[in-house]
Amino acid sequence: MKHMSKWFVRWASIVLAIIAVVCSASVAHADTVLQSPGYKFEYTDLGGGGLNLSSSPNYQSVLSTTDAAIGTSNSSNFQSAGGSQTTGDPALSFMVDTGTSSFGTFSPTSAATATSTFSVSDYTSYGYAVQIVGNTLSNSGNPIAAMSTTDISRPGVSQFGINVVANTSPVVFGANPNHGQFGVGSAAPNYATPNNFRYVNGETIVTGPKSSGVTTYTISYLVNVNSLMPGGEYTTNLALVCIATY
Repeated sequence: MKHMSKWFVRWASIVLAIIAVVCSASVAHADTVLQSPGYKFEYTDLGGGGLNLSSSPNYQSVLSTTDAAIGTSNSSNFQSAGGSQTTGDPALSFMVDTGTSSFGTFSPTSAATATSTFSVSDYTSYGYAVQIVGNTLSNSGNPIAAMSTTDISRPGVSQFGINVVANTSPVVFGANPNHGQFGVGSAAPNYATPNNFRYVNGETIVTGPKSSGVTTYTISYLVNVNSLMPGGEYTTNLALVCIATY
């Protein structure tokens, strides 16, 4: 009778590291002076508000002394915010909020789950994309199979997959993107279906279509193992790559 090793398979940690957050692109700037042979505006701001005063020796616009208008307007592809004048230079901010996660002890009869979070804010670019890069969990050359096609949890089958939405199976875990007050963005189609998981090295997992405030994303991790999996610690290091789009 074949002797089987005692089950003590543990995932020590999964570390998410920032690789790159900046993508340069040439940006065309419009002429800042409105003029014709018969007139010329020194500034493109017309009316009260902003940093440029509307005044003469005999009057001054009340709104020129402070910025009184705030708020946002948006469509499916663009978003603008009223208020103080700011730089027109694009800025992309990315942070791994929870970078280390542990599954505890694996079992061939039930799935193991874990989560981690990251945040993105995007100023004046046309959007962003976040890719995940790295190999599946392994122990001394014994890998847990990455889910190259989208599938549900199957206890007893070697599986490693993720999604970026809230799940109710195999347990309640994960969360949908949290847009806060001004955030936009969503899970990429391959990672947007609750209770379905996938992992392909280098795939895009979230996208934002336009300028955005802070959006917080939760990655849900799923692991299943089979009864012949060698005991020991299974680890991996994954990287998130955040790229601005123009």
